[in-house]
Amino acid sequence: MPERARGARDQGRRENGGGVVGAGSSGGGGGGLLKQIGLAEVYNPSMQPTLRPGDRLVVKYGSGVRPGAVVVLRHPFQHDLLIVKRAVERRSGGWWVVGDNPQVRNDSREFGAVPDDLVVARAWVRLRPSPGLQRSFWPVVRWAFSAVRPLVAVRARPGPSSLSRRLRAR
Repeated sequence: MPERARGARDQGRRENGGGVVGAGSSGGGGGGLLKQIGLAEVYNPSMQPTLRPGDRLVVKYGSGVRPGAVVVLRHPFQHDLLIVKRAVERRSGGWWVVGDNPQVRNDSREFGAVPDDLVVARAWVRLRPSPGLQRSFWPVVRWAFSAVRPLVAVRARPGPSSLSRRLRAR
C-alpha cells in the first residue's frame, strides 16, 4: 500500500513494497553534515529480522557503499519508490542487493543489479520504536538496550562460504 515520503528531501514521492521507507532530510539550515543525514522509516518485512516494520533508520545521503551495508535505493523499475536492501556485492551492472528475509523476493533476484546512481543513502543506525507504556521495569530495560543499534556491514569471509555465494545459490 503506497505511503507518502516524510520530509523535505523526498517531498511528494510515492513509496511501496520490499522494505520501503519514507526518507527525509534531518532539516535545519545548518552545515553540510546535517544536510547529508536523514531519517527513514521501514514499512515492509523484507529486511526482517534485521529491520522490522516501524523501525527508523538514520541514513547518510551520498555515502559510499560497501558489501554487506544496508542501503536505501530507488527501485530500478519505479524510480519514485524507495526501498531498503543489503548490498551484497559489486557487479558489472551495479550493486547486487537482497533483503534479509528470504521469503520476500523484491530484490536483485527479481530486477538484477542496481546501478550506482540509484543508490540514495547508506543506513548507519536502527532506531526501534518504544513498545508503549510498560508496567514492569525489565521490559523497558530490554527495550532500552535494543532500541538503538548500529547497522554494521556484514563482512563476507573469503572462500566458497562467503555471504555472497550463499545468497546467490538460493
